[in-house]
Amino acid sequence: MADVVVITGASSGIGRATAHRFARTGRPLALIARGTEALDATRREIAALGIQALAFPLDMADDAAVEAAAARVEAELGPIGIWVNNAMVNVWGEFLDIPEAEFRRVTEIGYFGYVNGTRAALRRMKLRDEGSIVQVGSMISYVAAPLQSAYSGVKHAVRGFTEAVRAELMHAGSRVRVGMVLPASINTPFYDTAGNRMREGVPRPVPPVYQPELVAEAIRHIAERGGREIFVGGVAEAAAMARSLAPALTNQALPLTYTAQRAGTAPAEARSGNVFQSTPGDRGIHGRFGAQALRVSPHLWLAEARSSAEAVLSGLTRRAFGRR
Repeated sequence: MADVVVITGASSGIGRATAHRFARTGRPLALIARGTEALDATRREIAALGIQALAFPLDMADDAAVEAAAARVEAELGPIGIWVNNAMVNVWGEFLDIPEAEFRRVTEIGYFGYVNGTRAALRRMKLRDEGSIVQVGSMISYVAAPLQSAYSGVKHAVRGFTEAVRAELMHAGSRVRVGMVLPASINTPFYDTAGNRMREGVPRPVPPVYQPELVAEAIRHIAERGGREIFVGGVAEAAAMARSLAPALTNQALPLTYTAQRAGTAPAEARSGNVFQSTPGDRGIHGRFGAQALRVSPHLWLAEARSSAEAVLSGLTRRAFGRR
């Protein structure tokens, strides 16, 4: 039996697109999200493709529930070969306007959810000395965004945590891989389901916007072939490079994205969105920005080639230092 793929945040957007992408590889899937309705819809779509899939409606911030799900996956489907951490929530608004409980919840799901998922996967993968963990980050992992202080903190934390775990695995000579995918703005329901504490307007993506299938392909590539990071969308890597090469100039430019993230000037109705509970109904894979979303990213092809080269270089480095 092929190794199992576990995908968190699988009920919509990037997670759901990723489930469809891995279904094409023939691997069994374990799908995790909080909401039962949309999650079951994803499971039915995958089953209709002839792929075995289990759905686990749970909160990734609940470490015991995540561990129990991982145990059940291996008991019923087989060994976990790929684990994709993607579950996330967000709330837009200035820092002092975001209630402490919402800020904390964004962190619990988006950061500790990734920690819990990584722990459950790594406990099993290290025993077999094989497997791949993919963290879905963001360009915000490198360059923070005004109006997204909670989300910016989460994505920076995930990147730091991931680099530390990767270093530990390299020190041990482990063949378990940990990589990150860092998308730019993606056309998903994320903007409509998130909390909104802005005083006027509603959240919108900063262009250019890309379709989630591009992120799903990047996830598949780094999971199967290794590599440290893949940016999806040239603007994502450009922003990261700008932060590294010209941090002062980047800081001056960041406030310009304030209005770019806000659509309209009408007074906003404060909402928690899906921060505390999943949004009812099934919103599918795509958001409402399809007319402006790009379906191809030549930059992604170059990034994939670079990640493959990094994987080869990593293998040569291990050999040079007498590691497997």
